[in-house]
Amino acid sequence: MNVIIRADYEEISREAANIISAGLKENPKTVLGLATGGTPKELYRRLVKEYKKGELDFSQATSFNLDEYVGLGSENKQSYRYFMEKHLFSHVNMKTGNIHVPDGLAPDPQLHCMEYERMIAKAGGIDFQLLGIGSDGHIGFNEPGSSLASRTGVVVLARETIRDNSRFFDSEDQVPRMAISMGLGTIMDARKCIMLASGENKAEAVRKCIEGPLCAMTPASVLQMHPDTTVIIDEAAACKLERRDYYLWLEKTRRKLLYN
Repeated sequence: MNVIIRADYEEISREAANIISAGLKENPKTVLGLATGGTPKELYRRLVKEYKKGELDFSQATSFNLDEYVGLGSENKQSYRYFMEKHLFSHVNMKTGNIHVPDGLAPDPQLHCMEYERMIAKAGGIDFQLLGIGSDGHIGFNEPGSSLASRTGVVVLARETIRDNSRFFDSEDQVPRMAISMGLGTIMDARKCIMLASGENKAEAVRKCIEGPLCAMTPASVLQMHPDTTVIIDEAAACKLERRDYYLWLEKTRRKLLYN
């Protein structure tokens, strides 16, 4: 696990955008696994800016989103499809047929989840999987206690997640109780994972993810087993890491070896 610590939210967004941008330039047919929520907004803004400057092309890229609320359609302003259209899809030249977000209104959610897995496999798998982390250590909507080998499925949201996400709704009662989410096994199949975290409220979850035991009660800890994961966090999110100074030294040494 490669841990990158930057000063603030702007800097972690820039770091992640640079990685994804470089990947798209190297392979225009890149398959992106995308996340929603407050954390990736600035990253998407930066990618859109590059596209509008003519420096980035999404025309051959494919995307698969991590999750979607059950019961919300694409026109609902709280749906993740709506979020992605607002912050990325409507601003770049990614083809509509190459965009995949779980359908919160699927008549047979279980069948839809199996089909989602088949579509990912048909696309050749995910090259870059973007992740955030919940305050309870979840990634996607894989809540504490989720199987570390789980596949895309319908999940029941934890109370902590409902409470945390209520800031996007008028009230906590409006937050859906279920979602469709890529499973931890699905996420682990990605060739590279990029996890972002910002703010002191994420610090304990970040510590457990990076330095805690591999444990189903901290779903993000499964990333310790991934062969190519980069965790990009700001100083606030890194404040509880016991080996913070080591991660800073390690990155400095790597950069010196790469660029000198």
